[in-house]
Amino acid sequence: MDQRIVEFISALRSSGVRVSLAESADAIKAIATVGVIDRETFKNALKATLVKEPADVPSFEQLFPLYFGHEGPPMQPPHSLSQEQQEQLRRAIEQLREQLRQLMQMLAQGQQPTREQMQQFAQKAGISRGMRGSRQVQEWLTERMLREMGLTPEQVREALEALMKQLKQQGMSAEGRQEVRETVEGNAEALREQVARFVGQSLLNQPDDNPRRQRIDDLMNRPLSSLSEAEADELRNHVRRLVARLRSRAALRMRRGKQGHFDAKGTIRHNQRNMGVPVELKMKRRHLKPKITVIVDVSTSMRPVAEFMLRMVYEMQDQISKARSFAFISDMHEISMIFAENRPQDAVEIVLRELPPGYYNTDLGNSLRTFCEKFSDSVDSRTMLIFVGDGRNNYNDPRTDLVQMLRMRARKVIWFNPEPPYQWGHGDSDMLAYAPLCHAVHQVATLKQLADAIDDLFQTR
Repeated sequence: MDQRIVEFISALRSSGVRVSLAESADAIKAIATVGVIDRETFKNALKATLVKEPADVPSFEQLFPLYFGHEGPPMQPPHSLSQEQQEQLRRAIEQLREQLRQLMQMLAQGQQPTREQMQQFAQKAGISRGMRGSRQVQEWLTERMLREMGLTPEQVREALEALMKQLKQQGMSAEGRQEVRETVEGNAEALREQVARFVGQSLLNQPDDNPRRQRIDDLMNRPLSSLSEAEADELRNHVRRLVARLRSRAALRMRRGKQGHFDAKGTIRHNQRNMGVPVELKMKRRHLKPKITVIVDVSTSMRPVAEFMLRMVYEMQDQISKARSFAFISDMHEISMIFAENRPQDAVEIVLRELPPGYYNTDLGNSLRTFCEKFSDSVDSRTMLIFVGDGRNNYNDPRTDLVQMLRMRARKVIWFNPEPPYQWGHGDSDMLAYAPLCHAVHQVATLKQLADAIDDLFQTR
């Protein structure tokens, strides 16, 4: 059973569901606890340990019966036939033409097809040609494989009538023929279910051709400003999985960082009483959880990037010692409390609703003045100050002097800009003036670029 669960988890991953090693282990432990006798309890235990997002439930529901479907008594021989009737059945099958004879040997005598035979039929049906595993394709290929095996209802009916005719000629009683009929029909239905599961599993063993993953990868590399609302919703559903991966990477760096690295000067200084002999080594330890202050432009052109940036930063709260956030269009507003009181996805919606785009123009210079007057306590020597904006000021004073002052107070100043460098300095862009005042500038037009930039925050501090 453990091996079947491992195969099921592999299929979930192939369909785009994120399952960690720890969650896989939890699933196996849960099944060891609840057992496999009660199918509904078994299913719920797997769902509780493996499915984190509502969007993953359909994949789970589609795959579960493929791996844990009711097997039933798939291929049973007739039990009540006398020895004479069994011999009559054997002779009747021998009288059928080759294709019908092979089919009736399986269905009437309960001869289970081997996996090699199933694979041969699947190959004839075209399953090995790398087709995508959508539900429609699965149903179509299942029908083709059933036809190759002679298992469509029409084919089984034709073969069964031919067998009944032969059995009657052999002198089998009506009761015997009825039992053979019921056995054939039951085995045919059970074998159809096996074929459907076989096709489903065969398609799922082709993860490189996964349409859902390909679509997410495509959307991850599309400019956020170009996405339709439906496409943006797909990425919103993907953000928590993406953040989980970033969080795991950050946590791993934290564990490594706690060990510290060799401090040569500290070791020499500490061992002066030992004539400089390094009897005791000293290690430098880093403050790995950053203190972050985010200033976000939520004007019309920046809203898609601002939304995803805020979602991802606050989803990673457990990797941040303290976070404060501010939003501006023409003036600065602190939005930290909104995130403290709401889930990240809800908080983002509230912020964008309370600061709607309007007739007023973006003015980062004025917003910086307000920030320095009211909120300068949010920046100190441990703070990473992150600007999220395109650096366009509608020809207002950019107040680079205030950015310079903040740089002197902060640990680092980092800028996330969706525009490529070749657009800086054109029109009302002041980015060429801001960029030299930053420790790093990242282009974040796509969700992949944004994720890479956020990941960089947790490894360069």
